[in-house]
Amino acid sequence: MIDPVRHLSEAGHLLRFYVDGAWREPEGRERFAVVNPASEAVVAEIAMGNEADVERATLAARRAFRPWSRTGPAERAALLSRVHALVLERAELIAQALRTEMGAAINYARAAQVPLAAEHLRVARDNLATFPFVAPRGTTAILKEAIGVCALITPWNWPLYQITAKVGPALAAGCTVVLKPSELSPLSALLFAEIMHDAGCPAGVFNLVNGSGPVVGEAMASHPEVDMVSITGSTRAGVLVAQAAAPTVKRVAQELGGKSPNIVLPDADLERCVPLGVASAMRNLGQSCSAPTRMIVPRARLAEVEALAARTAAEFVVGDPLGEATTHGPIANRAQYERIQTMIETGVAEGAKLVTGGAGRPDGIDAGLFARPTIFSEVRSDMAIAREEIFGPVLAILPYDSVEEAIEIANDTIYGLGAHVHGADMDQVRDVAGQIRAGQVHLNAPAWDPNAPFGGYKRSGNGREYGREGMEEYLETKSVLGYYA
Repeated sequence: MIDPVRHLSEAGHLLRFYVDGAWREPEGRERFAVVNPASEAVVAEIAMGNEADVERATLAARRAFRPWSRTGPAERAALLSRVHALVLERAELIAQALRTEMGAAINYARAAQVPLAAEHLRVARDNLATFPFVAPRGTTAILKEAIGVCALITPWNWPLYQITAKVGPALAAGCTVVLKPSELSPLSALLFAEIMHDAGCPAGVFNLVNGSGPVVGEAMASHPEVDMVSITGSTRAGVLVAQAAAPTVKRVAQELGGKSPNIVLPDADLERCVPLGVASAMRNLGQSCSAPTRMIVPRARLAEVEALAARTAAEFVVGDPLGEATTHGPIANRAQYERIQTMIETGVAEGAKLVTGGAGRPDGIDAGLFARPTIFSEVRSDMAIAREEIFGPVLAILPYDSVEEAIEIANDTIYGLGAHVHGADMDQVRDVAGQIRAGQVHLNAPAWDPNAPFGGYKRSGNGREYGREGMEEYLETKSVLGYYA
C-alpha cells in the first residue's frame, strides 16, 4: 500500500511551503497534528504559516502575475493538461492521502474524490479553447482579463476537489494564486503542490501556505496585493473573510453552507427516488455543503418513505476506510463528530421520530470517529435539525399536504445552495425547480455535470464555480472603445 505520509516525509514537504517555484522553510514555527479519524492517531505534523509566510507567497504571486497573464490560452491549457495527467497518474497516492487525512472510504476516494477533482482541471483546460477573451461590440472591444493575484481558501471535506475547482479556472484565466488548504486535511494539498511543480508550473504562479483561518486566511484576505479571495467553507468563515477583505475592496467569491431540500412530488417513483435521496444526503458522510438533507415528501406517503429510507440506510457499511465493502468511513475530525452527536441528540429532544440510527458509534465499533447514519421523520421546519447545517449523515424527512406547501418548506431556510426535485410529470418538476431559491437544482437524480455552474443564493454565498462561469469569476471586464474603428 502506498503511504502518502511516508512519501511526503521523505521528500521533506510536510514542514515546508511551496512558494515561488520551490519548497521553502516556513517563517512560522508552529506545528499542527494531522489525525487519522479512523484511529484518532496522529499520523503527521505540518508547518503552520504566519503573516510573513503569506507576505512572501503573495509577493511571489504578484511578480509572476504579469508574465503569466500575458501567456496565450494554448500555453495555459498545456500546463493544465500536464497537471490533469499527473493527478490521474498519481490517483492511488492521492486516494490514500484522502483516506488517511479525512477518513474517506478508499473505494469512494478512488471512484469520486480523485476523478471528479481531475474533471475540474479538464474542464478549465477545455474552456480555454473557445472562451472569447476579446469580443466585438460595434467598434468597441470587450476584453476579459485576469483579475490578478487570487487567495484561495479550501475546506477539509472535499480537499482535492475544492482545490482543483479553484486553481484550474484561476490559472486558466491567467491569474496567479496563493492556496491555503484546510489544516485538517493537508496531505492531498501537499501532493497537489508536488504535481504543480512536476508539471512545470512557472515560479510564483502557484503557491501554497498551510495555516489557520484566523492567521493565514485573514492575512491573505486583507493583503493589499491580493486582488480576489475565493473561499469554500462555513457561512461564518465566509463572513469573516469578507470583513477582512472589505478595506481593500477586493472581489470575494464565497461557496458556503447549505441545507438543501429534496422535494418528492406526489407522482414520484418512491422505489427509485427515496434510495437515491438517502444516498445523496449521506454521500461523503453528509459532509457536503450541498447535501440534500431535507427530504420533503407527501404526508400520505410518509410511511412508505420511512420504510424505504430505513432499508437504504441499513445497506450502508460503516467501518474501516480500507475495507473493500466499506461505503462510509469515519467523520473527518473530532469537532465535527461531536457536532453531529449533539445535533442527533437535539433531534430526539425536539420530538422528531427516529427512524434509524441515533447517537453514538455503530454497533461493533468501539473506537474512531464513526457515526451512525441517522434518519428522522415527522420533522417540522422550526426544528433545529431542519434549520441548521449538521454536516453529517443525518437526514430529516418533512411531510407536506400540497405542492405549494412543499415549495414553501424548501425555501424556508437562510441557505440556497442546492436542491433536488423528483417527479414523473416533467412540466411540474421543471415548474417546481423554477420556484426554488437555490443556485443548482437536480431533477430526477441526473448525472453530475462538471460544466454546470455551482454556487448559492442567500447565505450560501455569492459567485459561481465549475464550468465557464467558474473561470469568469477570475476575470475583469474591460471595454476598449475604437478598437475596431
